[in-house]
Amino acid sequence: MTQLALVIDLNVCVGCHACVTSCKQWNTSGAAGPLVDDQPYGAEPSGTFFNRVQTFEVGTYPNTQVVHFPKSCLHCEDPPCVPVCPTGASYKRAEDGIVLVDYDKCIGCKYCSWACPYGAREFDADRKVMTKCTLCVDRVHSEALPEAERKPACVLACPPGARLFGDIHDPDSTVSVAIRDRGGYALMPEWNTRPANHYLPRRRTDLAVHPEDLVRAANPLKIDGQRPELPQQGAGREDYAT
Repeated sequence: MTQLALVIDLNVCVGCHACVTSCKQWNTSGAAGPLVDDQPYGAEPSGTFFNRVQTFEVGTYPNTQVVHFPKSCLHCEDPPCVPVCPTGASYKRAEDGIVLVDYDKCIGCKYCSWACPYGAREFDADRKVMTKCTLCVDRVHSEALPEAERKPACVLACPPGARLFGDIHDPDSTVSVAIRDRGGYALMPEWNTRPANHYLPRRRTDLAVHPEDLVRAANPLKIDGQRPELPQQGAGREDYAT
């Protein structure tokens, strides 16, 4: 069986939120929308987002790093949100492995939200239904789009190319090769949900700066770190950093 999924490279993600905004734009105007925003600029804003980026700091000062962690529905191969749905609104497609919600059947009971260990379900307060990432199912199977654009909106919008998309059951696909060669891992495997989406780990790179690397013609520095006297105004100050 085909299992479409995202593979996110944490070593490349810069936390720009392009995936968040592109996801919101496409799905609001597409089959999943509209995605409500209540008082987005108020004191207590609320809204429906299929994709979020969590940013946090790891390590101990002064050796710390900022990690950007995008998260959306993981389209689990054994999704706990599906069997708890009393109306059958939540279901997993056999042809591509995408987990979806039938809004006509959903009664907004939030059982799926409680069952999901990843917090990937969203409640639309206006329509009173549960919503979630669809992997842009209306894009990936659309014959009206060029083949190169039949990918989720977040994948196409990512500036550094941190998001990969494909069939993880195909051993020769881009995503399978990335998972296999770069140590891709699933989020919270202890829940035995077999998440389809995977993450590629961050790689630590040690940077060595030598004194001679600090000497530049446009911004000269002495080897001992002392700055030379700046010239008087009109005598080429623009060549020096202030």
